[in-house]
Amino acid sequence: MIRSLDELRKVDERTLCFTPHGLGSGVKMSEADAAKFQQQRIARINLMSAVAEGTRMSFDRLRTIFAYGVLCYDIFTTVNDCALLVLEHALRDRFVDYHQSTVRFVDKDKTEHVVIAKRYEQVFERVKREKWLLVVDGKQPIRFNGMLADLVAWARQVGLLRGQRNRGVERAMASLRNFVAHPTNYHLVDPVQAARTLSDLAEIINHLWGYTTPGGRLYPAPIRREAVVIAWPTDGGAVDIALAGALPNAVDPQDGKWQYAIVRAVFRADDRFSDPGLTEFDSHVEATHFPADALWGPGSLPDATAWCTANRPEGDECDYLDRTFLVRQAGDQLYLPIRPSVAAAWIHGERSGTWYAIKADFPGDAYHHVRALLTRSGCAKTGQCPRCPVETLEIGSYQKILTWCAGPNPAEVTLPDIRTPFALPRSQRVIPNPR
Repeated sequence: MIRSLDELRKVDERTLCFTPHGLGSGVKMSEADAAKFQQQRIARINLMSAVAEGTRMSFDRLRTIFAYGVLCYDIFTTVNDCALLVLEHALRDRFVDYHQSTVRFVDKDKTEHVVIAKRYEQVFERVKREKWLLVVDGKQPIRFNGMLADLVAWARQVGLLRGQRNRGVERAMASLRNFVAHPTNYHLVDPVQAARTLSDLAEIINHLWGYTTPGGRLYPAPIRREAVVIAWPTDGGAVDIALAGALPNAVDPQDGKWQYAIVRAVFRADDRFSDPGLTEFDSHVEATHFPADALWGPGSLPDATAWCTANRPEGDECDYLDRTFLVRQAGDQLYLPIRPSVAAAWIHGERSGTWYAIKADFPGDAYHHVRALLTRSGCAKTGQCPRCPVETLEIGSYQKILTWCAGPNPAEVTLPDIRTPFALPRSQRVIPNPR
């Protein structure tokens, strides 16, 4: 069917029904507003200048085409699918860039082979013919067939991709890319999904070239922490949280019957970006979503105010991906995760049992993985777990784990014992499955 130019310029009605209030909300946008709205969705999705030119050009083409989805709704599906193909393009460009056009392999006889490659196709042609292993500096050579899955594995091996939960995202995007390359049926993607795919793609590409994304979903820049006061009545039942700067003007609601503690944590006054676990803060275990450090307490309001006035605690920034947590199992008790530095100060009576060193983004992931190991629920005991977003680093006695984490003389961190009324029990009963 041949359409006239005027027909090609006509706005697709499906894009008018999609408004900031949802799909099919009963109100249609004007054609001008629809065009503006869809462009605003992707206006802040950008690649850093250090990204290889070919990758940037392919990505910018998708950003340009996205805006024309208001004229043809199917364009959103095209952008979404092509974005998955650009992921492999980016990994190929970064591979050549990382190896500075000189890629080393070893064969089964440990003989080294050097491939000079200005373009990725030159590497791909060699690995298709040879069963070589790719040499990774400082690590064991890895299998490498040049395809997307091995490119992702290589990027993780050399530290260009990180985050335990992101492993699942990367696998999903690789699978979706294979679906796009080898389709089996028709599918339609809405503008929200297409924009999300573009956003995730930008985060991955920027991180491949060493850049994090402020407020990012996958590879966020270090998150801001502030000095925070946590307060609760001595008889429990409530927890209040505010910035520590508010202490000089604070009034104890029960005239000395509240406890106060100062911590450094992720907190925003409007609660939109605050740590959801702060009300369960426990200075000896990892109970918060993001890293939180005990600074002082617990004590009275005058003492808390005096300490803040004297020390003027400031905020900082912290990274929360790929943290190391230690989980202890003693008898039928499984203890909440702790930091290696906290474990270094553990008293002798609490060093018994089996200790697990787990790499995870969040403490809950580490705890539930060890619980699954004990109950034989199918999790992997070594290396990256295929069922949950963690990696088991080491298992053994307290001394073995602590030496593995920090060497024979680890730095000790002695923390005040701060627990809010809503703090979780530090251990729970788990019956190991002997099978």
